[in-house]
Amino acid sequence: MSKKQFKSESKRLLDLMIGAIYTHREIFLRELISNASDAIDKLAYISLTDPNVGLSRDDFEISITIDGENRTLTVSDNGVGMTETELEQNLGVIAKSGSLAFKQKLGDDKGDTDVIGQFGVGFYSAFMVASKVRVVSRAYGSDTAFAWESTGSDGYTIEPTTRDTVGSDVILTIKPDTDDEDYDEWLDEYTITSLIKKYSDYIRHPIVMDVTKSRKIEGEDGKSTWEDYTERETVNSRVPLWQRPKSEVTDEAAAAFFMERWHGTDEPAAVISVDAEGTVTYRAMLFVPSRAPYDYYTREYEPGLTLYASGVMIMERCAELLPEHFRFVRGVVDSPDFTLNISREVLQHDRQLRAIRSNLERRVRSELAKLLEQKRETYEGFWREFGLQIKYGLLSNYGENREQLQDLLLFWSSKAQKLVTLSEYADAMLSDQQFIYYACGTSLAQLESLPQTELVRERGYDILLLTDEIDDFAMQALEKFGEKTLKSVRADDLGLQSDDEKHAVEESEKSHAALLDFVKESLGERVAAVKLSPNLKGSASALGAQGYVTLEMERYFTLARTAGAAETPPKAERVLELNADHTAFRALESAFGTDKPRAKLLAETLCALAELAAGVGVSDVKSLTEAVWQLTVNN
Repeated sequence: MSKKQFKSESKRLLDLMIGAIYTHREIFLRELISNASDAIDKLAYISLTDPNVGLSRDDFEISITIDGENRTLTVSDNGVGMTETELEQNLGVIAKSGSLAFKQKLGDDKGDTDVIGQFGVGFYSAFMVASKVRVVSRAYGSDTAFAWESTGSDGYTIEPTTRDTVGSDVILTIKPDTDDEDYDEWLDEYTITSLIKKYSDYIRHPIVMDVTKSRKIEGEDGKSTWEDYTERETVNSRVPLWQRPKSEVTDEAAAAFFMERWHGTDEPAAVISVDAEGTVTYRAMLFVPSRAPYDYYTREYEPGLTLYASGVMIMERCAELLPEHFRFVRGVVDSPDFTLNISREVLQHDRQLRAIRSNLERRVRSELAKLLEQKRETYEGFWREFGLQIKYGLLSNYGENREQLQDLLLFWSSKAQKLVTLSEYADAMLSDQQFIYYACGTSLAQLESLPQTELVRERGYDILLLTDEIDDFAMQALEKFGEKTLKSVRADDLGLQSDDEKHAVEESEKSHAALLDFVKESLGERVAAVKLSPNLKGSASALGAQGYVTLEMERYFTLARTAGAAETPPKAERVLELNADHTAFRALESAFGTDKPRAKLLAETLCALAELAAGVGVSDVKSLTEAVWQLTVNN
């Protein structure tokens, strides 16, 4: 028996393949199990026309054996096996795939024969954890078995041996532990069963192994003891939930699967099952959670659907399968059509992903719309958890998603005192109402008393109250709903004054120009401008902003800076709005003519009250305290 060299290049090539292709050592078990499954599939296919196989589908299995004493891990199958020549061709030539050759022999250009391994490199991932790999294989139709053995890229040997039945044993001698690496874990029963459940749970053939269990032994003295024993068990589930007919999957089973798989404590708000055929054939089972994970709105949260190729897990989180505004969706996608890269860890082309993504996006949106219409209470619970994410979707890609998302939005109605859709708001609008009015702020209580809402309320119009930091951005991105334009109550022109009323305000500002200049000078950099407002009714003052950056945007940028997203947050150019019909303004006007220090105190007080009402906080608490004290003493 002489040692043979690998026919493709050298030690450097094998080292490069093992080190560069696979990102996780644990992948080796998935690859070996997939190869075993392929071998069984080949013999099962042959059995369809060859009665001499003597095995039914129920007889096929993959066996995993751990031998801690000898530091071996064995993956066995009763599949088609390999001849000496096939061992030479398939294992002696790196990147030579027996599965691919099998498909080509059948003339299977469309992929109807479902074998997983097509690249011929998965086997070599075993060298990431093994110091020696021995393959004992007996091919179907042969009475002789052969053993292929290698310690790595220095070469391999092939020699005759014995095996009682057709099939293959892949025996890994696990490397010894080092100071940096723990190889003992690959001999741990719990680790191996966990990896089977993670990557190969839905291989169609049973994966069996001896599992350690405990049982209670009752003694003659009435005392009980526990003893460990082993029992041969099928470790994998075989048929995944999403591959079963929809009629066979109960709501309880789907909910249990979701909560176990994604560690949820609540049943999902919705379950979406997809069975698609066409450009890409795939099945999917998606879940809309009813509660956000604790880390959902943090950088640590990892979105994405779990990707399977013919029942083998390829990617645990594939974020490309859904847009960012649906990142809360969990679930699985399984397809035999995926074109994978050589390590079977990621997709080689994104055309298939784009096709699936487009369909899944439509399905999720449709399911959410259905939930909103048919299970309003459930949807409102979902909205409280994930509504902010939908709003983020309005901002992405320059607002291109607003048509798809606008019907999913909910807002607090000041008039109805409940959450309403834009459609519900529009249906309830008064006949003379031109705009959909909204107000952004820090809380519902603050917005309910916002001075700028007074004129809109006086007309009997509803106002949508929004309290998320991004709401001002979102509403500007939305811009319109149907034929109705959205308008902030902080806008200069609310569309509620006649031309004569506007002209009267302009004339009043001209006649009070000196007073307004005095107030601006008294407040210094606290405000960029001071003006009279036609929108105030019961309040003496209000705080607004001029230019693009609103008070709410300033709040958002400030919070973003706190989170490290901006160095210097932009500031709003604050505008103090005064009500010329209010008694406080008349007192200011009177003091301006006779007592400038008192007028300054009144100006500071009106500004501070406006800041409080706007929810931005008083910029100079000390000045406010002194102003109120002086006004009280000198009154």
